Amino acid sequence: MKLKALAAVLTALTFAPAFAAPETYALDANHTFPRFSYSHFGFSKQLSRFNKTSGTVTLDKAAKTGAVDVTIDMKSVDTGSEAFDKHIQGADFLDTANHPTATFKSTKVTFDGDRPVSVEGNLTIKGISKPVTLTVTSFLAKPHPILKKDALGANATTVIKRSEFNAGKFAPNVGDEVTLEIAIEAIKAD
Repeated sequence: MKLKALAAVLTALTFAPAFAAPETYALDANHTFPRFSYSHFGFSKQLSRFNKTSGTVTLDKAAKTGAVDVTIDMKSVDTGSEAFDKHIQGADFLDTANHPTATFKSTKVTFDGDRPVSVEGNLTIKGISKPVTLTVTSFLAKPHPILKKDALGANATTVIKRSEFNAGKFAPNVGDEVTLEIAIEAIKAD
């Protein structure tokens, strides 16, 4: 009887589907840049970025689940003007003296087939957390041609109101709506 039970267990394990484990990828700081744009008095759309970002992406391809955890160094803001970089770091805007980082932590990743199409999560700027949904506009997972490790890359976008993060000075003349875009590349952690 024990032999039959053991045979049944072994047979079940042999025909059980293979389950992939979640894989964690570390953001590549040289190829990951959050950008933001807004209307400047209606004259132009201003484009800026942050130069220092860290974090991880976790992906379980078989289960079609994932997680994103990003930290942005707000002092690395790059507007193209040193004087404006300092101005935008002031208390009326980013307040980097009191809030040197911003974070995004996902709560849900939605897939269409094998591709993530949106990432819901909490964005925290100046200590204020708001739910946002990032729309994934491109995604690719494959071995990195130079590093010879598994890698992934994506672009995603969302729109926020800066006034909701206590950064609304000069709104609505300087646009309250800010388009956030992030280009990420990440390398599978060893």
